[in-house]
Amino acid sequence: MSGSKKKKVTKAERLKLLQEEEERRLKEEEEARLKYEKEEMERLEIQRIEKEKWHRLEAKDLERRNEELEELYLLERCFPEAEKLKQETKLLSQWKHYIQCDGSPDPSVAQEMNTFISLWKEKTNETFEEVIEKSKVVLNLIEKLKFILLETPPCDLQDKNIIQYQESILQLQELLHLKFGVATEILLKQASTLADLDSGNMEKVIKDENVTLYVWANLKKNPRHRSVRFSETQIGFEIPRILATSDIAVRLLHTHYDHVSALHPVSTPSKEYTSAVTELVKDDVKNVEKAISKEVEEESKQQERGSHLIQEEEIKVEEEQGDIEVKMSSAEEESEAIKCEREMKVLSETVSAAQLLLVENSSEKPDFFEDNVVDLCQFTTLGGVYHLDILELPPQCKPVKGWMIVEGKNETSVTFFINYKGKHWRTDGISNVSYKPKERLVTFSLDTFGPVTLIQDAHINMPYQSWELRPLDVNKVLLTVTTVFTEIQIQIKENLCMLSSIKLKDKKHISILEGTWMTPIPFIIALKEAGLNIFPTRHSHFYVIINNKVPLVEVKAYRQMALLSSAFAFGWSKWNLLCNSTKVVFKVREHLTEACTENPNWALLMFSGDRAQRLKIKEESEAFSEALKEETEFHSTLYHMVKDFASEEAMEKVRSSNCQFVNSVCHMLLSTRLLSYS
Repeated sequence: MSGSKKKKVTKAERLKLLQEEEERRLKEEEEARLKYEKEEMERLEIQRIEKEKWHRLEAKDLERRNEELEELYLLERCFPEAEKLKQETKLLSQWKHYIQCDGSPDPSVAQEMNTFISLWKEKTNETFEEVIEKSKVVLNLIEKLKFILLETPPCDLQDKNIIQYQESILQLQELLHLKFGVATEILLKQASTLADLDSGNMEKVIKDENVTLYVWANLKKNPRHRSVRFSETQIGFEIPRILATSDIAVRLLHTHYDHVSALHPVSTPSKEYTSAVTELVKDDVKNVEKAISKEVEEESKQQERGSHLIQEEEIKVEEEQGDIEVKMSSAEEESEAIKCEREMKVLSETVSAAQLLLVENSSEKPDFFEDNVVDLCQFTTLGGVYHLDILELPPQCKPVKGWMIVEGKNETSVTFFINYKGKHWRTDGISNVSYKPKERLVTFSLDTFGPVTLIQDAHINMPYQSWELRPLDVNKVLLTVTTVFTEIQIQIKENLCMLSSIKLKDKKHISILEGTWMTPIPFIIALKEAGLNIFPTRHSHFYVIINNKVPLVEVKAYRQMALLSSAFAFGWSKWNLLCNSTKVVFKVREHLTEACTENPNWALLMFSGDRAQRLKIKEESEAFSEALKEETEFHSTLYHMVKDFASEEAMEKVRSSNCQFVNSVCHMLLSTRLLSYS
């Protein structure tokens, strides 16, 4: 029995066990402490090494910063050079217009525009076809005035000029609409002679590239004839019974342009910014004048001294004259070089100011609109305007014994317009709207007559899903912007842009714009009017959730991407969303042949406007990190960053890029704002 009993642990043994356990615990703690200290020392050492390496790289970057920025400045001379070419082209165009003497006014000259408008006002009894022909000149003038407002650098636009151009636009728009109204009345006076044999009423369609007129005159006043559909069209209407028995005509004038919406305000820099740029320009001009005056004065003194020496010492006139001519020529060349350099500097400042304005966000949202009023900062008209008017039918000609008799009336035709409040589009007064996608047919009911238009969300294509910019050929690139519904491809070469293709939900869509080359601003306007808006405005950030970046960082990035675009491809990176607003992240790779597209080897670059670095992470990495890729350095510009891993062939291609091409690519990048709206 006693053998089966457990051995009793003595107090001494228990104390010994506790002591051993305590010693073991202390030993483990000590080992853990030593291990932690060792790891911490190693971590701190790595951190110290990394910090030292970082400081060395920063110091190296700082040491060569001025040199890199000077080289970038020389490369970025392409922007003022392109602006100078644009100005020269404009002057040449004005000169050609002057020597043509074709009777059309220069839209920038107020006196010529006023004369043109006055002369056309005095002209009466024009037929609809004659007004249509004249409208081509008028629409061209309006287009030119709008381009002047958009293309002229803001620093060069004075308030009085903006007012002058906008007033000219409004006067032309109003006069054109008035002329179409008068021409419609003249047409309606002949309604009885143009009556349809079947219905007895007049139905007339006059079609042109800019306007289409649909007019119906109720000659028979048949109450059962309330529904009208113009032959060979899908345009029709139904009128109330009371109008079906009245002396009325219905006119539907479809203008493929919008002269009803208020003019968009012209973006101008803040007063402080304008003042700073203006003062800078003035100072530069003064410096140029002083430098030239000083040199001319020195040249005169040298010539006088030379003249005295000739008279006093009686040396050979021919030799001295030769020396003086060489000196004068050299001084003149130097003066011209200084003047040219100053001019380029002023142009550079002007261009930079204009570019910065393109990415400026408004600090104030447009005024609050009442219910049913369309906010034209959020929406845009599409497909022009349908002017639906009911007109009093003028007296008709009647044949009497071989004579055509017409009754005279003192009153004129009355047109009923929709009630505008502050010239806003409204959504009330329209009901029973239906759309048949297969027939592409819209039907609706109106409470009253007046202008009608379709509206589209101006930001339906924003934010973008992704984007890519890649070279196609010498001074030619392809910009692809992918949105939720659409993939838009744009080709850019020299100073021209072209819509290359459109895909709607992965299916190719045909557009009349495809294959047509235009300069950037007309191209952007054409895309917007076609409903392909990928061009944010200064108010767009109020209507779209965006990844807003500091404007100056954006501008610097776009300028340098454009410089490199002839030999490097750039693309969207998901990490651009995760870095803060003072930095941008995008993919880049050298692209000299199409083979580069098959096996893309992208590098990730981060740029803050003052520093470029290649990131260690890849697009497929799980987390964002600003860690530097091994064996790479900081640079002050994107140009010098890519130069570290680029071929000499690629860099030579970059250096020989056409200035107008680089400027056009930059303008498209600034206008789409890919880094903030993706």
